[in-house]
Amino acid sequence: MTSEGWGTPPVEPISQHYIVCGGNALAHRLVLELVEHYEVPVVVLVADRTRDHAPQIEQLDGVAAVVEYASITEEALRAVSIGTARGLALVEGSDQENIHAALSAQNHNPDIRIVFRMFNQRLGENIERLLRNGAALSGSATAAPAFASAALGRPNSVEIDGRYLHIAFDDDITSDRICVVADQIDRQDLGRIRLLPEQQGDSAEFVRLASEFGDDGPIRPGGVRREPAPVVEPAAEEEPAGRAALQMLRMEPREPIDWKRRLRWRLLDTMRFFTSARMRLVLLTALAAVLLAFGVLWYLNRNFGWTVYVTLLDLAGAAQPDQLSDISSGTGTGGFWQRVAQVVITICGITFAPVATAIAVEVLGSGRRGQPRNPGAGTRDHVIVVGLGNVGTRVATQLHGMGVPVVCMERDPQARGISAVRALGIPVVMGDGPFEQQLRRARLKHSRALVAVSGDDATNLEAALEARHGKPEVRVVVRLFEDDFASHFYKTLDNAASRSVSYLAAPAFAAALMGREVRGTLSVLRHVLLIAELKVEDGSGLIGLNRHDLEDPGGVRVIAVRFAHGGSLQWNFPDRTRRLAPGDQIVVAATRSGLARLNTVAVEEG
Repeated sequence: MTSEGWGTPPVEPISQHYIVCGGNALAHRLVLELVEHYEVPVVVLVADRTRDHAPQIEQLDGVAAVVEYASITEEALRAVSIGTARGLALVEGSDQENIHAALSAQNHNPDIRIVFRMFNQRLGENIERLLRNGAALSGSATAAPAFASAALGRPNSVEIDGRYLHIAFDDDITSDRICVVADQIDRQDLGRIRLLPEQQGDSAEFVRLASEFGDDGPIRPGGVRREPAPVVEPAAEEEPAGRAALQMLRMEPREPIDWKRRLRWRLLDTMRFFTSARMRLVLLTALAAVLLAFGVLWYLNRNFGWTVYVTLLDLAGAAQPDQLSDISSGTGTGGFWQRVAQVVITICGITFAPVATAIAVEVLGSGRRGQPRNPGAGTRDHVIVVGLGNVGTRVATQLHGMGVPVVCMERDPQARGISAVRALGIPVVMGDGPFEQQLRRARLKHSRALVAVSGDDATNLEAALEARHGKPEVRVVVRLFEDDFASHFYKTLDNAASRSVSYLAAPAFAAALMGREVRGTLSVLRHVLLIAELKVEDGSGLIGLNRHDLEDPGGVRVIAVRFAHGGSLQWNFPDRTRRLAPGDQIVVAATRSGLARLNTVAVEEG
């Protein structure tokens, strides 16, 4: 492979196309989104056509060309016709490389829409201000909430106007739900799920009454009921009864841990400094001697406060001893037995001092040496995060922010997430030994869940199976790319969940490339529901449309409206005939294809 590039660059001039730079899983899913749902021409720029997902990308229908360049240079951008492209997606490479490529692309085409992946979200926001038409997204930040919530056995949420939207299943669905987002849920056959099924409107009850009082209904005028003719219906096949609904919370639920449990865990954690049986025997004997001497002092003086004061000074070696002149004159402090007690306390203080010094040096020195902290005996009811890449770091950070104890596992000592989680005080188990040994060090027996989010499906599955072998009841959440692999995973293991980072993040990248703002993604098992905000601009194709025009069973559901004259969002706005005007804003729950269709409507000239 040379810097000149080779592959299948466009032979004929191409324009109004979209360019995807990258050959990873996110690039693969993003290309699928663009060619299948948005039906736009796509040119892909990869570093190596034989590695990662590049061979699969090249086989996709709708891909205009796959061009190979070692890096995104000026020549590479010209080879993919950057000057006539409508959009550019940078989904691979470091933050610095993506920033450089975005600025170079803008120099070639000032009007192009640029979406670039950034791990450092704060830096991404600043770079957005330098671009005329750009957006910085983080694939790991988009997907992390789904993994964190799955580890806790609850659905993730998306914040909209101070409210938190989440997915509830079956018995957890309440009467104040916003809408049903899925039915026919069968965890043994995920392909049967129907997203955003057609639901009964508010007039369903009136239709039922009209049918009863009509000419063919069972009730005649005057209130006389007649028996309807029996209707023989064919036996229907039993369908799965699983349902999922979109519901709203005023605040995001946390996982608080009461102070009594935290105190008990802290006390247990200090025991890691006393692993030697001989040391424990010496310290316990010294402690018993100090307590006995304390009792003697209190018995002789009958003053608890003074006794504590003298004991602490004696332990520190700072007590004022009796002099011979004081004893002869009768001004000593307490006689022979008090002096014996003080000597015992002072000698025991000599034993405690080096132990306390060693503990302080270990606690403070390990952080300064840059060494991760190992989990202690007090680490319990925690979540184990396997892999400290971009996704693992985000998941661990989010769980820690929710008040959930976390232990991380990483085999690569150079992983970028080690320093980030160490700064939060999260224990990290390092080493490349067998998973069984590593999980034992991570205190699997006392954990509540394991989240395997490394970049390799086989490694994630191995970690999950080893966790189940060590603790059969532990909840496992696994990052998997292949849908078939995930289906077998659901069928084989219970109390388990599977998520795909690229599957969760790609719809958001595609929508951003089209100029739409996706506020978040909600997981319905392996399916994705997008929560997006659309503002009705002048000249938009949305002007004059109502809810009947916008909504599409299986594709789009309007869940909130904010009108141009201001005010707050109106959830489940009942007037389905009111037409949109410039300045209005709508919030929709949509599938990937549904949002693509809505985007096509929005860009049409009014």
